[in-house]
Amino acid sequence: MNSSTAPLPEELVREYPFTPRRFAVEGGELSYVDEGSGPVILCSHGNPTWSFAWRKLITAFAPTHRVIAVDHMGMGLSAQPQDYAYRLEQHIANLGQLIEHLDLRDITLIGHDWGGCIGMGAAGRDPDRFRQFVMMNTAAFRSQAIPLRIAVCRIPMLGAIGVRGLNLFSRAALTMAVANQQVMTPVVRRGYLYPYSNWQHRIAVHRFVQDIPLNESHPSYQTLLNVELGLSQFADRRMLLCWGEQDWCFTLQFLAEWQQRFPNAETLRLPYAGHYLFEDDPAALIERIRAWLTDSPK
Repeated sequence: MNSSTAPLPEELVREYPFTPRRFAVEGGELSYVDEGSGPVILCSHGNPTWSFAWRKLITAFAPTHRVIAVDHMGMGLSAQPQDYAYRLEQHIANLGQLIEHLDLRDITLIGHDWGGCIGMGAAGRDPDRFRQFVMMNTAAFRSQAIPLRIAVCRIPMLGAIGVRGLNLFSRAALTMAVANQQVMTPVVRRGYLYPYSNWQHRIAVHRFVQDIPLNESHPSYQTLLNVELGLSQFADRRMLLCWGEQDWCFTLQFLAEWQQRFPNAETLRLPYAGHYLFEDDPAALIERIRAWLTDSPK
C-alpha cells in the first residue's frame, strides 16, 4: 500500500484533520481536500510539499470560505505513477480539470513555489473563473536564478541517488526552508516527509527538480513561456504578494519582478520567515490574507 492510499497515522490526522477526496485524471488520481463553504480559495503547493503545508490556512479560512487544496500528481496523497512525465503542462492540465470538475468560480488562488506557476497556468487558460491572487515565494515566469544546491539535484545519476535514494531534497527542506528551526516539530517533520517514504514515492520530487526549464530546448520551456505571457491578462485583478525574506531560493529578486509586473499589488514582507513562510510566521500570514480578503470588493 503506497502513501496515496494508506490511512494517515493518528498523530498526522491530528495535525491534518481533513478528509482527502479523489479525482481521476489521465495517469492516476489526484488527492485534494475541500473544506468549508462560501467564496472559493484554491491552494496550490510546490516541491517537495503537499497540501499538508496549507493545513493552518485551511483551518483558519474554512469557517468563512470553501478552501480547496490539491496534491499535484505524485505528491502528497495523490497517485505516484512511475511511467508519468510529470511535466508542467500535465500539472496545469490536471488542476484545470479539477477546477472544471468542481465548477469553481470567483476563485482566490493561493500559490507557493511551483504551485504559483501551476496555478497561474491554470488561470491563464480559464481566466473568467479566477477573481484574485495570493502569490508567495514563487515565480510564474522565466528565470536563470537556480541555486547550486538545487542544480546539483539535476545532475544525472547523482541527482537520482540524492533525491530518490537518500531523500535529501525533502529532508534538506525541513531545515533550509525555514528560518526558525523550532517550528519544525517532530510531527510536522513527519508530515512533510510522510508521502515520500521510498524510491518510488519520491519520483515526482525528482521530476519537479528536473522540470525547471532554463533554456529553449527544455520540454517545459514553451509551457512556462505561455504561463508568463498569460500573466498580463490579470493586470487589473487584485493581487497580494506574501514573501518570506529569508528564502534563499525564491529571493527578493523574484518579489521585485512580481511587483514590476503587478504594480498595483499589495505586499506583505516577512523579514524573519524563510521559504516555508506558512511555518515560520503563520499568524502574520493568515492575519494579512484575512484582512485582504475582507477588503475585497463584493
